[in-house]
Amino acid sequence: MGNEEIDVLEEYISVNNLKITKQRRTVLKIFLETKDHVSVEELYNEVLKTEPKIGLATVYRTLALLTKSGLALEMDFGDGQKRYESSYRSVHHDHMVCTECGKILEFNHPLIEKYQEEIAEQKNFKITSHKLDLFGLCQDCK
Repeated sequence: MGNEEIDVLEEYISVNNLKITKQRRTVLKIFLETKDHVSVEELYNEVLKTEPKIGLATVYRTLALLTKSGLALEMDFGDGQKRYESSYRSVHHDHMVCTECGKILEFNHPLIEKYQEEIAEQKNFKITSHKLDLFGLCQDCK
């Protein structure tokens, strides 16, 4: 786990008069090691492999802290559960979601970004953030 990420979390926790605990550090470490778009339950199952005494509620609360501190992004791909990915020092990307198997593919294309900026400029609109999620069938499911 990078020291910068723990510094960000500790700063957020300190400003909000909370405590940095061993359990929060463990959840952060395992979250940062996860390369997938992970649900709370999936992260919890990974945490249990290292720290079987950490409860599901701790994982929920820690993910909320990570989201509020800017270390995680919460996403909803319409499958009934929130998913999370690391947002710290990550490069912007969009998602393709397979509606059959649930696979999530990341992509980025400069023309999509350019066209969004051009349309916003034409409409005198200032983009502060955006997300693009495409739904369909992956190569394995089509």
